[in-house]
Amino acid sequence: MGALPGALPAEVPIRSRRIGPAYEEAPINTVGRIKRRVSGKTILMGEKLPQQVKIVEVGPRDGLQNEPGRVGTATKIEFIHQLSGTGLPVIETTSFVSPRWVPQLADAEAVYTGIQRQPGVRYPALVPNRAGLERALAAGVTDIAVFTGVTDTFCQKNIHCSVAESLDRYQPVITAARERQLGVRAYLSCVLGCPYEGPVPARQVARLARRLAELGVDEISLGDTIGVGTPLQAQRMLATVAEQVPLGQLAVHFHDTYGQALANIFACLELGVSVIDSAVAGLGGCPYAKGATGNVATEEVVYMLHGMGIETGVDLEKLISVGRHICQALGRENQSRVGRAGLGHLKQVI
Repeated sequence: MGALPGALPAEVPIRSRRIGPAYEEAPINTVGRIKRRVSGKTILMGEKLPQQVKIVEVGPRDGLQNEPGRVGTATKIEFIHQLSGTGLPVIETTSFVSPRWVPQLADAEAVYTGIQRQPGVRYPALVPNRAGLERALAAGVTDIAVFTGVTDTFCQKNIHCSVAESLDRYQPVITAARERQLGVRAYLSCVLGCPYEGPVPARQVARLARRLAELGVDEISLGDTIGVGTPLQAQRMLATVAEQVPLGQLAVHFHDTYGQALANIFACLELGVSVIDSAVAGLGGCPYAKGATGNVATEEVVYMLHGMGIETGVDLEKLISVGRHICQALGRENQSRVGRAGLGHLKQVI
């Protein structure tokens, strides 16, 4: 899907203006692009914007895992089925974690084997250890994800081990998955702040991302788990990580606790990132990060990208319908502003 009708061309000249106290007033060239320095390097705003972005939909796993009421297996399967019809290329389905730790996902096998897989769509599942991998393989999983954090305290609260121990735990999992030609993704949480240890140095994130890449993962998702990051922080973190890991191997994953998620995504797009995690209807939250709200809503991300002329392959109207349907099924409010507004008003004015 291309740019929405009425969207401004990408290279409309604009007048010189101050763009915030955190930025220097910078010269604007003839096509309206602003230069600024990030992590000691000069970037030209808009120069590296991708032409296409891959959306990784995490609603069925990350979005549902913390729902207070039990979500039925049939509801989960139908949710994934509806998402499969929107053009999303990747839909994370479930987690093969112990039911003692995440009761909501105790039906992982039933959900995964119940999916009607669509051509061109990947359906990864999270695995916490070798036992989880064996369960996933038995269910027919072809893409897996592993999960760790940037700080020891968060890891202890979440996966009951230190950061170093988590990497040791995942090494045989990743090796076994690669031997079976499975796709492997890694989530790196709390990259812009930890609920227990506070601010996180970007170089600490970069070192861990590099280690995950050395272990053999295909893609590393950098997660602002508690949603505390702001655009320049996000940009500096990504620029620092990209010095250690190729940008094409990185994804970004923002929560919207402080309303910064879209701005942070835009800031990372400026550096050329082309993989974005999100959850339809803004589903989600982290049980080990008190106060953290849901993931950035997929509807918002797609609306913004299409308005910028960036392709996603996603049908926004169908996506909005899916978001409304799952919220009705869960009996919860839709956290997506785009989902609540719909596209009707937009069609009337353009």
